[in-house]
Formats: sequence, structure tokens, C-alpha cells
Amino acid sequence: MVLFLDIVAAYILREWKKAQDELKSFLGEEYQDYDLVVALPNGRACENRIIEKEFSLLKEKAGLPNVVFHSLRHSSTTYKLKLNHGDLKATQGDTGHAEIDMITKVYAHILDEDRKINAQKFESAFYANPDLRNVKPPQEPEQPQAQTLDLAALVEQLQKSLELASTLAALLTAQKAG
Repeated sequence: MVLFLDIVAAYILREWKKAQDELKSFLGEEYQDYDLVVALPNGRACENRIIEKEFSLLKEKAGLPNVVFHSLRHSSTTYKLKLNHGDLKATQGDTGHAEIDMITKVYAHILDEDRKINAQKFESAFYANPDLRNVKPPQEPEQPQAQTLDLAALVEQLQKSLELASTLAALLTAQKAG
């Protein structure tokens, strides 16, 4: 799976990886390399409670509201849907949701908000345009005009286009047979 990151996140992760590699070199065989991004100093996986504790400290230090860790994924998905104007496949690729239905069910309200905004934008662009206020629909003529067939122009077109001539011949043959 390919993960596309913004430049800030990529920089932070690169620095994190450098520190992890230094620790790995220092510890040698004591470092248990499971190829994890977030790991204990010895390379082993972090328990959930450790991540939650660090997240709580980070929220407190930054003065952020008390939210659960999973809300980061929810917020990320929400913002991505808003930024990419509801591109479900792109969002699914970034968030790793196995089923696109999960995104449409949980985040449908976001797409509905965008639809409301689209309606408002259309109204502003279409009805607020002063040139369009006075446009009237075309009027039907009171007396239908007799259609005239320009045979010379038709023959000229048939001579220029073998495909058109073949199509006309097929139509006439089908009509004659039917």
C-alpha cells in the first residue's frame, strides 16, 4: 500500500525514523525490529494504554479538547472528503477503510453539506447574474412553418459523405421492407 503524506508529516516521520534507527544501532540485538512506526524504545509494539496516555499528555500540553484517539481518524476522513469534494475512492485509499460503504454511511452528512453548498453556489452564479434575469424561454411560433427540403444541398452532402449515403440507403431499405 502506498501512503501519500503532506510534507510536514513526511518530515516528522523521517526524523522519527532517524531517531529510531540510531536507537536500533545503539541497542544492537536487544532491539526487536518489527518494522513499526510507533514502537517502544526496544522496538516492541506499544500497548494501547501507552498511546492513550501520551495522547492525553499531548492534548493537555497543547490545550486541546478531550477527544478520543480514534477521533483523529474521523477528523482526517472528514477533512479529506471536504477538500476533495467527496471523492470517495481517494478518501478510502488514504484512510484504509476496507469498504467504501463505511465512508458513505458514516460521513454522508458531510456530502449532504457539500450538496447544500453546491445548490447555494448555483443559485448565486445562475440567478444573481443580471444578464440572466431577463432571459425568457424561447416562444413557440403560432403557426408552424412549413419545412422545405433542399434537394440540391442533400445531394451535395450525400456525395461528400459515403457514410451518410450508406446510412440513408439503409434507412430507406428498412422503411421499404417494414
